[in-house]
Amino acid sequence: MHIHILGICGTFMGSLALLARELGYRVTGSDANVYPPMSTQLQQQGIELIEGYDPAQLEPVPDCVVIGNAMTRGNPCVEAVLERGLNYTSGPQWLHDHVLRERWVLAVSGTHGKTSTATMLAWILEQAGMAPGFLIGGIPHNFDSSARLGETPFFVIEADEYDTAFFDKRSKFVHYCPRTLIMNNLEFDHADIFPDLAAIQRQFHHLIRVVPAGGQVICPADSAALAEVIDMGCWSETLPTGQDAQWRAEALSDDGSRYAIIQSDENVAEVNWALTGAHNVSNGLHALLAARHVGVTPVIAAEALSNFGGVKRRMELLGEADGVKVYDDFAHHPTAIETTLAGIRAKIGDAPLLAVIEPRSNTMRLGAHKQALAASAALADAVYWYQPEGIDWSLDSVIDASTNPASPHRDIAALVEQLALDAQPGTHLVVMSNGGFGGIHGKLLARLQQRSGQ
Repeated sequence: MHIHILGICGTFMGSLALLARELGYRVTGSDANVYPPMSTQLQQQGIELIEGYDPAQLEPVPDCVVIGNAMTRGNPCVEAVLERGLNYTSGPQWLHDHVLRERWVLAVSGTHGKTSTATMLAWILEQAGMAPGFLIGGIPHNFDSSARLGETPFFVIEADEYDTAFFDKRSKFVHYCPRTLIMNNLEFDHADIFPDLAAIQRQFHHLIRVVPAGGQVICPADSAALAEVIDMGCWSETLPTGQDAQWRAEALSDDGSRYAIIQSDENVAEVNWALTGAHNVSNGLHALLAARHVGVTPVIAAEALSNFGGVKRRMELLGEADGVKVYDDFAHHPTAIETTLAGIRAKIGDAPLLAVIEPRSNTMRLGAHKQALAASAALADAVYWYQPEGIDWSLDSVIDASTNPASPHRDIAALVEQLALDAQPGTHLVVMSNGGFGGIHGKLLARLQQRSGQ
């Protein structure tokens, strides 16, 4: 059986391709922009990648065309599929029908932290000897790939609220039918498809509707947005977390690298790991509790978290050159920017911290978060804002509202040169974008290395 995936280099679709190949399918795919790390992972697995959407790629005709949610009417391949009456489906529907239908699905949802938390949860189950399947929207350091079928009924999935396909406007996650559901947090995002927070809450309500009565919903007790979702109807056990709840995490270090798991005021386990930030402490707690729902003790889960290696593009230290450490982070929402910078600031103290930010996501391009951007990066000693093509609003308003030094940039080569001048030895330089950012990370490290030899 041959499946062809349109939009294969997206994190979800690329991971789905790995599962299909493991099931024995012949898998090919195409994308408009092919870039690492997903393209590298797919090529290493022997999956043929085609750049662009020439309908010739549909010859010979695949048994099924799996259409990614980035595909729209007018796309040459989409039009050819419809015109020729080819068999097609969405990625989430294919996943449900061929992988998830008879599994114990543990789903991780929320505006922030889905990838990290899902990876933590999969790693806990792995260390507990439960050999789970998983599909993660990133490249985890503790596993060889972003997806696998696993050897037991347990399957961990990153549950995204983005829409499914041009022909199915439900959120992806309603297809997953989880028995264990984490809802990390909830804020307004995806302004390109949701008019307001209430519209997103309605999709989360639809997600809760497919959790069985014997399932469990884990969420922070202090989230008003999630409390409203629960109040819309919940037929499963809920497990709240937080300061006044039965379960909470208590920081043992300012940067969140050490924390205790507290159950009813009793310290039941401690985590000592390489991650930082209060957001990751919360992620770790939720992953631990989801694992507990399938029988993993907090002590075993905490031991696994203490050996957690993180995820590519989540505050990943790419390298150090001439005394400057360069990190790559996926943050593309003001809250994510703020919590990420708070975590590293707590870790490095007064050391110089530079932030290089590309507001690239669809929501950012629409300007939905522009009023909050300046404050989100306030903990950096200086912020370099890169204006990508396609933004129809100016970053000048962000610069004007900044309380720390901030500057706009439109040319990556010039930005690299400026950073090479400003980043002195001892500096921590965090690059934030949900795209490839023109390969700026490697260019920066190369330029800094060159600087050290001058």
